[in-house]
Amino acid sequence: MDKAFTETMRVSLLAMKQEILEKLVAANAEFRAIVEETDPKDIADVASDDVDRKMLEALGSQDVKRLRAIDSAIIRIQQGRYGLCMKCSKKIPEERLKALPYAVLCIDCQKNEERRNR
Repeated sequence: MDKAFTETMRVSLLAMKQEILEKLVAANAEFRAIVEETDPKDIADVASDDVDRKMLEALGSQDVKRLRAIDSAIIRIQQGRYGLCMKCSKKIPEERLKALPYAVLCIDCQKNEERRNR
């Protein structure tokens, strides 16, 4: 995977994560107090701190799934496995990653998975 593209996706993923955290802060006064005590440069790491439980309770289930998928994608970037299908190991097309930066399956494997889950 092209390093410039991967870096662009990393920045996009971090922005998505920040958006979820800001949504949470806006909706939850207790969490806001915890975040305000956190060093601003560490805000992206809030989800992996000991406040994880409180944050997950306050988030909706969709946001929880999305946040976990984003964290997983960031880890795959760090490990050099970003953009590879978790099922068949083929490259996930850049167009798919642009649309869904935390995608774990290529289009074919995703279609097969959706058919199986019907």
